[in-house]
Amino acid sequence: MDFDGFKKHVRDAAEKFSQLDKNEVVRLISHLDADGIAASSLMIKLLNKENMKYSISIVTQLKKEVIDTLALEPYKYFIFTDLGSGQLSYLKEKLGDKKILIFDHHEPEAVESQNIIHVNPHMFGIDGSREISGAGVVYFFTKAVNQDMEKFAHIAVIGAIGDVQEDNGFSKLNDEILKDAVKHGNMKVIQGLRIFGAQTRPVHKVLEYCTTPYIPGVTGSESGAIQFLQQIGINPKRGTEWKKIVHLDQEEMQKLCTGIIMKRLGEKNPEEILGNVYILPNEEKESPTRDVKEFSTLLNACGRMNKASLGIGACLGDTKTKKRAIQSLLEYKKEIVNAIKWYEKNQNSKDVIKKDGYIIINARDKILPTIAGTLGSIISRSNDIKDGTYILSMADLLDGTIKASLRVAGLNQEVDLRATIKSITDRIEGCEAGGHMHAAGAMIPVEKEQEFIKIANEILRKISLEENVK
Repeated sequence: MDFDGFKKHVRDAAEKFSQLDKNEVVRLISHLDADGIAASSLMIKLLNKENMKYSISIVTQLKKEVIDTLALEPYKYFIFTDLGSGQLSYLKEKLGDKKILIFDHHEPEAVESQNIIHVNPHMFGIDGSREISGAGVVYFFTKAVNQDMEKFAHIAVIGAIGDVQEDNGFSKLNDEILKDAVKHGNMKVIQGLRIFGAQTRPVHKVLEYCTTPYIPGVTGSESGAIQFLQQIGINPKRGTEWKKIVHLDQEEMQKLCTGIIMKRLGEKNPEEILGNVYILPNEEKESPTRDVKEFSTLLNACGRMNKASLGIGACLGDTKTKKRAIQSLLEYKKEIVNAIKWYEKNQNSKDVIKKDGYIIINARDKILPTIAGTLGSIISRSNDIKDGTYILSMADLLDGTIKASLRVAGLNQEVDLRATIKSITDRIEGCEAGGHMHAAGAMIPVEKEQEFIKIANEILRKISLEENVK
């Protein structure tokens, strides 16, 4: 991994950026997930500092139709954040006479052009799915342009955690960004319970919904969670209100940690619930913007609910926008609950194909297409799903295409989901695949729906049989 080469390339890109005409309006396009929103927020911060005007769009995927539309626009400068590397040849074909800047961490096409400034860690042997997020790539670039951008390192950390790049610590490049965030007082790393919802949910609800890690007899059961708290000597209420984890004193926290570990003694790594917790100390207590994991979920919610601008506003520190973003998070959670209920009700129907080693879910228009991947991820963490099971979830988009997302149950580091879904789409005309090794997706024309399902069945069955032979 050539880290020095990557950083030199970033500095070269910063030098070329500084030569752009600041009177021109920049066209900024980014991805709608937490990482894409964090990446675009950092770029907006830089453009504001450089007194440059911009027009922004947040997209589900950089499809050919999106590029065709961009090609009709009058802008001279196009910046792509957290996307673009997989569409280099088409960008070159359609926008070849424009100045294009791409800051991405997905697997790139091998295409070169005088007019394209392309910054991607994969070009230097650095794994973009683990080492650095799209927001991280943008952060190093913006910092190279303007040192003052170092104050916003925490936004890149939010992007990295949103892209699941943290595993009780970060690898080299992400860790450098984290250190900048801590240095400027915008982030604290504490040792504590690595459980989602510590800032905002009642303790018993945090335990009930805790799937990573799984707590036997507690996960999935509200009564089991309340009983567990009472058994270890923690009153789940303070007065008439339910206690949150942030309300627990040191002795109660000790009881909770010990109690969970004891419950998990039969599991692998029972103590994995303890570790690094990332806090934004300048955010309000008991707000979903204080815990970095919750902040990244907030950004994801804004993007998936077609309100990415609220997520950008939250990153940029606008108080009113932040409140509206939190409301979007509540709406997002309702949509996820609706999706789970739909799946539970229809898992034995023709819309759900369950085989040994894989599940194919075709929700059609019954769930939001932007949460098809979220549904797949939740199912992949379910206790009754065997490790190594592939989950392919599909939902209809309004433009006549179908969004497909591929996940796998368990922590199999050798599985390349991007290659798997590409092996399906390569056999079908008009399909586009993308994503990462551990989370991938595709766009399928609606008329190719049955062909896609048929080939997905073939390929996933073959992979599952090969896995069983090993």
